[in-house]
Amino acid sequence: MAASDTAASLFALLPVWLPLLGALLIGASGLPGVFLSSRSRAGERLAVVLHGVGALAVLVGAVASLFVASSPRFELAWSLPFGSFRIEVDGLSAAFLVPLVVVPALGAVYGLRYWSQREHPETGRKLRAFYGVLAASLVLLTIARDGVLFLFAWEGMALSAFFLITTDHDDPEARAAGRVYFIATHVGTLALFALLSIVFAQTGSFGLDALPEASASAGACAAIFALGLLGFGLKAGLMPLHVWLPGAHAVAPSHVSAVLSAVVLKTGVYGLARLTCMLPHPPLYWGGLVLALGAISGVAGVVFAIAQHDLKRLLAYHSIENVGIIVMGLGLALLGRSQGRADWIALGLGGAILHVWNHSFFKALLFLSAGSVIHRVHTREIDRMGGLARSMPVTAALFLCGAVAICGLPPLNGFVSELLIYLGLWKTLAPADGSPVAAAALAVPALAMIGALAAACFVKAFGAVFLGVARRPHEREPVEAPRTMLVPMAALALLCAAIGLLPALAVPFLDRAAATWSAAATAGGGAPVPLRTLAPVGPLGWITVLSAALWVGAAAAVLLLRRRMRVEDDQRVPTWDCGYAAPTARMQYSSSSFAEMLVAIFRWALRPREHAPRLRELFPKSAHHRSHVDDVVLDRWFLPVLRWIARKLLWLRFLQPGRIQLYILYVLIAVLALALSTVPVGELLKGLVPR
Repeated sequence: MAASDTAASLFALLPVWLPLLGALLIGASGLPGVFLSSRSRAGERLAVVLHGVGALAVLVGAVASLFVASSPRFELAWSLPFGSFRIEVDGLSAAFLVPLVVVPALGAVYGLRYWSQREHPETGRKLRAFYGVLAASLVLLTIARDGVLFLFAWEGMALSAFFLITTDHDDPEARAAGRVYFIATHVGTLALFALLSIVFAQTGSFGLDALPEASASAGACAAIFALGLLGFGLKAGLMPLHVWLPGAHAVAPSHVSAVLSAVVLKTGVYGLARLTCMLPHPPLYWGGLVLALGAISGVAGVVFAIAQHDLKRLLAYHSIENVGIIVMGLGLALLGRSQGRADWIALGLGGAILHVWNHSFFKALLFLSAGSVIHRVHTREIDRMGGLARSMPVTAALFLCGAVAICGLPPLNGFVSELLIYLGLWKTLAPADGSPVAAAALAVPALAMIGALAAACFVKAFGAVFLGVARRPHEREPVEAPRTMLVPMAALALLCAAIGLLPALAVPFLDRAAATWSAAATAGGGAPVPLRTLAPVGPLGWITVLSAALWVGAAAAVLLLRRRMRVEDDQRVPTWDCGYAAPTARMQYSSSSFAEMLVAIFRWALRPREHAPRLRELFPKSAHHRSHVDDVVLDRWFLPVLRWIARKLLWLRFLQPGRIQLYILYVLIAVLALALSTVPVGELLKGLVPR
C-alpha cells in the first residue's frame, strides 16, 4: 500500500517536474557550442538533441497534467527578500505549453541548415545560446506561480529575444528594429512591475493566484486590468501597441521569426488569460473593451498585411491579425463571466486557446517556408520573386497549406478555432431584452472581413512568389530547400491537417483550461460547460466528416487531373500576350498591382506613399513607379514625437561629458537615494537623540 501511494505521489508530481527538467535542458542546449570551435558542427547538433529531449519532457508533463485530479505545485524558498520559487502546471499552463515547446524544437532542427555554424561562424554560437534561453524562459514563465519568478522569466525572454533579433548586428535595419523592440518590451515590463506592486499592496503576496474578493477593491482591480492590458498587449502586438513587431519579425533569422510570431506573442495572450483568471467579478466593459481591441487588431492587421512588399513583414502583420482573433475569443469569455454564461466561456476561451495552437503551427509553417524561399533567392521583396513553384515545388505546397489554414478554410485547423469563436459570438444575440451584450455580435462581420481579406492577401502572396515566372534574374537558379529544413515544415503541415481532421483530440486541453480559468468566477460564470455538450459543436465529429470528405475530394480531383494530362497530347503554346509584340517577365501582375484596389479602399488608414513619374512626352524615357506603406503608429505617431522630445532635451547633454568618474558619482548618488528611501532614517535619528 505504501509503495502504491509513493508511486501515485511521484506520478502526481510528473506534470511539474518534467517541464522544469525540460526547461533546464532547453536553456542549456546552446551552451556547449559556445566552448567549441566557431566552425564546429558538433555544438549545433548537440543543441538540437538537448532541445528535442527537453521539449519532449515538457510535452509529456503537459499531457500528464490531464490525468491528475489537482494541479501539482512545487515551492522552494530562496534568499531574495521577496517572492519564492513556486511553479505549477494547471489546465491553462498545460494548454499553452504545447505550442510553446513544439515550435522552437522544430525551429532548432530547421536552423541546422538555415543558419549553419559553418556559414555563420561569427553569429551561429550566439544565436543557438540565446535561442535555448528564449525557449526555456517561455516554459518557465508559463509554469511560474509567483510574480517575482514570472518577471525573472519574462526578462529572460525579453533580453534573449533582443539578441536574437539583432543576430546580424552588422545590418543597420536589424539594429534599428532591435532598439524599437528593446524600448517597447521594457515599457511593458515597467507596466508589469506596477501591476505586481498593486497585487502585493492588496494581498501582501506576489502570488499569481485568484485575488480574494474581500481584499480586491474595484479601483485596484481596474488598475491591475489596465496595466495588464498595456504590458501584455505590448508583448502580444495588439493594435496600436504593435510598434515593435513588423520590423523585428522581418530582420530576424526566419526560424527566430517563426518563434517570435508563433509563441513569443502568445506569452502576451497567456498573461492576459492568467490576469483575468486572477481578477474576480469582471465588469461588463472589460469584455467589451477586449473584444473591441481584438476586432480592431484583426481588421487593421490584415489590411496592413495586404499593402506589404516584404514577404516577412506581410506575415508579421498577419500575426497581429490572428492575435486579434484570439483576443476576440478572450473578450467573449470575459463577457460570459460577467453575465454568468458558461457556454460563452467554453466557446470563447476554447476557441481562443485552440487558435493559439493553430496560429502557432500555421504561422511557423509560413515563416519557415518564407525562410526557405529567402535562403534561395536572397531577397525578401515579393516583387523580385516569381515562378518558384517550378524549382521549389515542396516548399510551394507547404506554403499553400499554411495559407489555406491561416485563411480559416476547411479542411485545415484555422477553420475549427474560428468556428468556435463564430458560434460563441452568435450566442450573444440570445438576450432579447435589449441587453448591451448583443452588441458583441457586431464582431461577427469583423471576423468575416478578416477571413475574406486574408484570402485576398494570400492569393497575392502565393501568386506573386510561386506562380508565373521569375520577375528578376537570380544570381543562380533556385533549388528546393534541403531536407533538414523541409522536415520541420512538413511536421507543422501535418499538425495543421491533424487538428483540422481530428479537432476532438484538443478538446481535453481546452476543457481543462476553461475549468482553470473559470475557477475564480464561480459566483459569476459558474462551472464551465464541456465543449462536447454544446450544440451545434457536439463532439466535433461532423467537422471530422467534413474534413475527410474534402481531403478525399481533393485527392480525387488531383488524380483525375493527372490522368487527363497523361491521356491528352502535350501541346505547348505561348501564353496570350495581350497584344504585346515582345512580352517580358516584368509585365506580369506584381503584388503591388494586385493589391492596389484594396489599398485604395483603405487609403484613409494606410496612408500609402507613391512616387510616380510625370509622363509629358510621347516617347518618355524609362521611369520607375514605387509605392510604400509605413506603419502609421510607429512612423507617423511615435517616432516624430520621440524625435521632438529628443530635440527639446538636447540641453541635458552636459550631464554626459564622457568622463567615467562622473558616471560613477551618478551611480553612488542613486544608491544613496535608494538606501535613504528604504532605511527608516527618521526613526534612527530619533533613537540617537536623547530624550
